[in-house]
Amino acid sequence: MENLFTDRLWNKVEPIWKSYLEHPFVKGLGEGWLDQEKFKHWMKQDYIYLIEYSRLFALGSAKATDLDTMTTFANLLHGTLDMEMDLHRKYASKFGISNEELENTEAAATTTAYTSYMLNVSQRGGIENVVASVLACAWSYNYIGKSLAKLPGALEHEFYGNWVQMYSSDEFTALANDCIDLINTIAKGKPEHELAFIEEIVVKTSYFEYMFWDMAENKEMWPVEVRASV
Repeated sequence: MENLFTDRLWNKVEPIWKSYLEHPFVKGLGEGWLDQEKFKHWMKQDYIYLIEYSRLFALGSAKATDLDTMTTFANLLHGTLDMEMDLHRKYASKFGISNEELENTEAAATTTAYTSYMLNVSQRGGIENVVASVLACAWSYNYIGKSLAKLPGALEHEFYGNWVQMYSSDEFTALANDCIDLINTIAKGKPEHELAFIEEIVVKTSYFEYMFWDMAENKEMWPVEVRASV
């Protein structure tokens, strides 16, 4: 049986991703006891994260060297802007937050660092850097969604059930699988030094994912508050 590049990646990221499931934010989300103010902070930060994430899909489509890859990135862009971000807009409405207010959220330090890293490394390299940058988010959220869906009552929870339903859904699984298929296709025939760099991007973005959960749990913005002088 052929060894896929994502098998190698999984061996690297599995310990990191398993730590997500033990994180208090993710556990609270799946078990239904998460403080809604923490979830609101995650929702607002993730919304503006997804705006920058969408730029990566557009960049991937522009860097694509064949029509199939271009189409895949276009579909990923559509799925993020419509399906995933619509979940956030629906949650925002429950908090009385308008779409405009959601879009004008100030990025926290972790959000800024994570999105800046992805955009920087993607612009500096070829299509393989873009695919590596987007992989951890899509794949790990699907991993989390499917894991939480196994918890009793998680899918039916009156507030967080919609979150678990979407990230464990066939539709979102298809988006994650598109990213997995892309990186396996692009990795074929590449020399080891290039594969090692792709792997490094996936590992670093996996660490950023943990930092994002931490940021949401602690409702972090920036470490030092700077007030405007009067």
